[in-house]
Amino acid sequence: MDKVFIRGVRLGEVDYSTYPFSIPAVKDIESVHFASPVTFFVGENGSGKSTLVEAIAVAAGFNAEGGTKNYNFSSQDTTSSLTSNITLIRGIVREKYGYFLRAETFYTTASYAENDVEAPLLFGGKRIHEQSHGEAFLSIVKEFRPGLFIFDEPEAALSPQRQLALLVAMHDLVQQGSQFIIATHSPILLAYPKANIYQLSQEGIGKVGYEDVEHVTLTRDFLANPSGYLNRLLIS
Repeated sequence: MDKVFIRGVRLGEVDYSTYPFSIPAVKDIESVHFASPVTFFVGENGSGKSTLVEAIAVAAGFNAEGGTKNYNFSSQDTTSSLTSNITLIRGIVREKYGYFLRAETFYTTASYAENDVEAPLLFGGKRIHEQSHGEAFLSIVKEFRPGLFIFDEPEAALSPQRQLALLVAMHDLVQQGSQFIIATHSPILLAYPKANIYQLSQEGIGKVGYEDVEHVTLTRDFLANPSGYLNRLLIS
């Protein structure tokens, strides 16, 4: 674990009867350890994965709406109180570079970046808004240098083919010493070799294997027999 920048997280003294500390997965947060360079959080909507990822990103020094640690803007303050009550367990080495991607605020982040001195570095001199959402995101990733990367549902911008391209880019960066912490619904991204996968549910948070992730089993069952699945689902 000494090779990762963030080794784990812990909470201070909080009131577990109040939101977001009442979320089962948040109550179980101190069981989260980043033993692999790539860690995924997966779970149903409302399970707390985006709240957790946001808190980790802010605690690591990133702007709550995304970007590098040099980004300093806010279109609307919606950060949860978890961000001020979480502590990161750091590794020996501190990252020199990183990026926080939030799918829901990517447009605002890209607009800020186009007027920032870092824009030529991040986008290769191309205007980000002249590209599609997925093209823009991948153009940013291609300019990344090794560091700490925190993504919240990056697949929202990417086709399946582009998700595979992201896996290739991630692997190149991991080989250079990078760490990724990602909240996702994507069975494609979750397949990254030797990644740690934490599944968030009403029972809390726990590490699972790829084959046991609910999103993976549901997608596999559907694709194996879509007509039969839909008949059971839509026909009473």
